[in-house]
Amino acid sequence: MSVAPGVPGDCDDTEVIASVDGDGSRQEFVLADISEDDAWLSMSADDAPTLPAWR
Repeated sequence: MSVAPGVPGDCDDTEVIASVDGDGSRQEFVLADISEDDAWLSMSADDAPTLPAWR
């Protein structure tokens, strides 16, 4: 995993998860580092990269 400049490189204690969540009318792709407070992002599931694109 690459680390941004100025950010400590110790990533042993991180846990990143991804999920698709929604209220029935709109689906959101959520990516979160659950080992840190407020370390998440979301986007429309339609705009999220597909699994083959991540490989």
